[in-house]
Amino acid sequence: MNATDWLVTLGGATGIAWVNWYFFLAERGATAALVANTPGGVANSATNGSTQSAIIIVHGGYEPSTIRVQAGQPVRLIFDRQETSSCSEEVVFPEFGVRKFLPANQRTTVVVTPPRPGTYEFTCGMSMLHGRLIAE
Repeated sequence: MNATDWLVTLGGATGIAWVNWYFFLAERGATAALVANTPGGVANSATNGSTQSAIIIVHGGYEPSTIRVQAGQPVRLIFDRQETSSCSEEVVFPEFGVRKFLPANQRTTVVVTPPRPGTYEFTCGMSMLHGRLIAE
């Protein structure tokens, strides 16, 4: 192998490493949000009549990507999809068995109830966009 072959091989390996890091390991602006309790609530909500809710912007990722909630209470997550990328057209909560279509440039509500403290992941339909719901 000559020097040019080595440079091309090194460039290719660097590109592959970057793509894998970007899609699978990078934290997307690791922002966290505490949800707000709103009166009225969702059917079967906590005894105080309030519901935890948060708005999540979907545009090349989830913003915020981490939501902190109280375990055992319903959580209303409002996904505001501001793009037309096919990757973000669906949100999946594997632990809750929820798979919801997100129409482009619209808001879609997903209600889940984390049964116990823990971390519950959510992804796009292709598992390229990642977020988490942390129940405390």
